[in-house]
Amino acid sequence: MTANPLKLSDTTFRDAHQSLMATRLRTEDMAPLAEAMDSVGFFSMEVWGGATFDAATRFLAEDPWERLRTFKGLMPNTKLSMLLRGQSLVGYRTYADDVVDAFVERSAENGIDIFRVFDALNYEPNLERAAAAVKSAGKHLQLAICYTVTDEGRMGGIYDLDYYVSKARSMRDLGADTICIKDMGGLLAPYDAHELVTAIKSETGLPLQLHAHYTSGMASMTALKAIEAGLDILDVCLAPLALRTSQPAVEPIAVTLRGSERDPGLDLDALLDLGDRLEAVLPKYAEHLRPTRAAVIDARVLSHQIPGGMASNLVSQLREADALDRLNEVLAEIPRTRADLGFPPLVTPMSQMVGAQAVTNVLFGRYAALSEPVKEYLRGNYGTPVSPVQPELVDKLAELDGQAAAPAPERPGAVIEPELEAAKEAVADITDDIDDALIYALYPQTGERFLKIKHGLEPVPDEMKPVTLEEAQRAAQLSAQASAPSPAPEKSARARRFNIYVGDQFFQIDVDPVADGGGAAPAASGFSGGAPAQVGSPQPAEEVTADGTVSVASPMPGMIVSVSAEEGDEVKAGDVILTLEAMKMQNAIPAPVDGTIESIPVASGVQVARDQILATIRPA
Repeated sequence: MTANPLKLSDTTFRDAHQSLMATRLRTEDMAPLAEAMDSVGFFSMEVWGGATFDAATRFLAEDPWERLRTFKGLMPNTKLSMLLRGQSLVGYRTYADDVVDAFVERSAENGIDIFRVFDALNYEPNLERAAAAVKSAGKHLQLAICYTVTDEGRMGGIYDLDYYVSKARSMRDLGADTICIKDMGGLLAPYDAHELVTAIKSETGLPLQLHAHYTSGMASMTALKAIEAGLDILDVCLAPLALRTSQPAVEPIAVTLRGSERDPGLDLDALLDLGDRLEAVLPKYAEHLRPTRAAVIDARVLSHQIPGGMASNLVSQLREADALDRLNEVLAEIPRTRADLGFPPLVTPMSQMVGAQAVTNVLFGRYAALSEPVKEYLRGNYGTPVSPVQPELVDKLAELDGQAAAPAPERPGAVIEPELEAAKEAVADITDDIDDALIYALYPQTGERFLKIKHGLEPVPDEMKPVTLEEAQRAAQLSAQASAPSPAPEKSARARRFNIYVGDQFFQIDVDPVADGGGAAPAASGFSGGAPAQVGSPQPAEEVTADGTVSVASPMPGMIVSVSAEEGDEVKAGDVILTLEAMKMQNAIPAPVDGTIESIPVASGVQVARDQILATIRPA
């Protein structure tokens, strides 16, 4: 063994599949590999946190706590690590201190050895409570700096070297045992990495870890320059789940350093065998692994800057909303939305916030609506951004609130009332387990649904059930057959050619009427003789039914978080009648007209499809 070996942390069981397949890898497919991973010689295995907690309960009907205990039992010789979002834990908002304390304590008790704690805005007050809880539990505290840039993919401007060194200094003062550079977008250029690692190690004297995504194609080069500068620990993963928006592959890193003073000393044959075994189960997840582009790297990340986990989720969410064809528009909108919001680093929950707002901006018009998390962000309840937000958004928030914004709290968690006891009471008729209560505290709607499934009060939905390899292959074949283009019918003599003008673009199309028994041709889908639809709140244009009522439909798939009106209630246009959670963000659904609620055929906790009727209103 060399005198100064590089330590390697493996992310295969957490961030690798979060980045490439929207965190859908099941415990049953990871557990058979875990014992062999334990003997490879990794410094640590990242197995938990991030989106794995949410995805397990929301999509897989798996208990995340049980997953952690399983890994602990199978890998007793390797430190287990998790990603913790500071005061946001593994959720998407700021939680009360009592929830933070209990969650960290239970995570440590169930098997976590290393807590990687970060804040999406690099806002130190949001790290304080979680850091103290990790120390109290006697575990390893790693504080992470979210690396980002404002343009051209290079360090500078508001995110310059001094900015990052000052953040590292603050983290040392908060008691960090190690510091991590968290390059979630793959934006850290190799020579910038050398400069950054050198400066932080010189300033703090603490061991330094690098977590970089391969999205831009720079991560392996960046890792090498960081290693040359004295990097202590590097995040890697097995080759089948490496590259693209994931981490660098461990196998070439191990070979590159072999025989050098930084040789990590891993067994290449063992790694290759593990890769083959992982490769054998991944076809079950083909639906989530399908790339949206041929290139392994995405050079455009230097512009849109979206991180790996956000990329896979964005594709999944747009596909569910039947709007995947607008992905490029959303990618172009993300940098504009981010700039408007003060250039927050694109990491959870900021990445979901910016991504969901960009989708809303594309589908319904720029800032036609603001999600509830964006409103909270504008109120300062996530912390202070590095750069001021656009004044127009602050004005819009004041208009929605009906008053000027109140001063933001210095530490958002300090002004939230305790929440844990209420969470325990809410699930008391289901469970008295503290770990279950924490699931509810983090995700009241999806969490409660999962707890009912876990404790046998509701059946496991078909979409949450695991599939066999044969079932996945059969579904892929049927999907391919269904999407195969049908041969176009021959053009008839009745076809007519039309000129179509879209902005400055000109098209010529042939329109062939289809006989409907009366000789009339149906109207072309998407066109009408009336005025264009008006951009408004995030819902499709209301539909007036034959009996004169107005139907309000869901703008995208999601879950009903709450219902604010009842049958018979009088409402004004703009009054919130329901709240829909879509793309992990909450969106208020307003009444489109003045009138009386005739029906609300959905309830809190119900999953709804795009265009599903949520309410009907009798106009005044």
